[in-house]
Amino acid sequence: MHRTVFFISDGTAITSETVGHSLLTQFPDVRFSQVRIPFVSDPGKAQEAVRRINEAAEKDSAPPIVFNSIVDEEIGSIIMASDAVTIDLFGTFLGTLERALGVKRESKVGRAHGVANPRRYEERIDATNYALNHDDGVSTSYLNADLILVGVSRSGKTPTCLYMALHFGVKAANYPLTQTDLENQALPSFLKPHRAKIAGLTIDADRLSQIRETRRPGSRYASLKQCYWEVESAESLLRMAGVPTFHTTHSSIEEIASRVLLQLGLQREMF
Repeated sequence: MHRTVFFISDGTAITSETVGHSLLTQFPDVRFSQVRIPFVSDPGKAQEAVRRINEAAEKDSAPPIVFNSIVDEEIGSIIMASDAVTIDLFGTFLGTLERALGVKRESKVGRAHGVANPRRYEERIDATNYALNHDDGVSTSYLNADLILVGVSRSGKTPTCLYMALHFGVKAANYPLTQTDLENQALPSFLKPHRAKIAGLTIDADRLSQIRETRRPGSRYASLKQCYWEVESAESLLRMAGVPTFHTTHSSIEEIASRVLLQLGLQREMF
């Protein structure tokens, strides 16, 4: 089965795409062609979006699915008149919220992903810069770190740190365990004072070898033997150090980050 899906918004379309993707994953047997149309901010752009939706309906011989997060009711009504099954993400919930809060909404585009709060935006930028400056052991000064991810090379530390910085404003550093660390079976001295901030990441050796092979084909670094030794040694080291460890093999960055933040007690509001 094939259906075309549109994510439409008068802003970035991040909200409609994020919610839409979450819902579509519940239908693994359907093949979806996905189209994102952001910044539909006036009737003319809405009519153009409708044209594309209706073309897809005719081509597929089935109505497309539209995830719509347009705030403006007039523009949203144009999208609703298309030959599609439209899921109004804001309209579905705003009426309930208005009744619960006893106040009417103030429709304004871009509030979810704009710079409505400059201080919080700067916190996110600072956290991102911190993650970049403390990536892969570049700096081992961790006094201001909220957390430190530790694990073998290519186990998912860098993308997880950047995700936490961008979405939660967390100052996350990461350190790759070296051959010496693994042979000594001990955390390096500069990590020990920050033991409460540390979380370990591990990964299946077979998957690690595949990832490394794309980076350094045919190298000892990517060999199964080396990967098995590093993973086993790292897990033993982290276990002896009492560091909570998370498997990344079958987990998304979002899931890893959420589990780490929960384990370390870092409750942060998503930006």
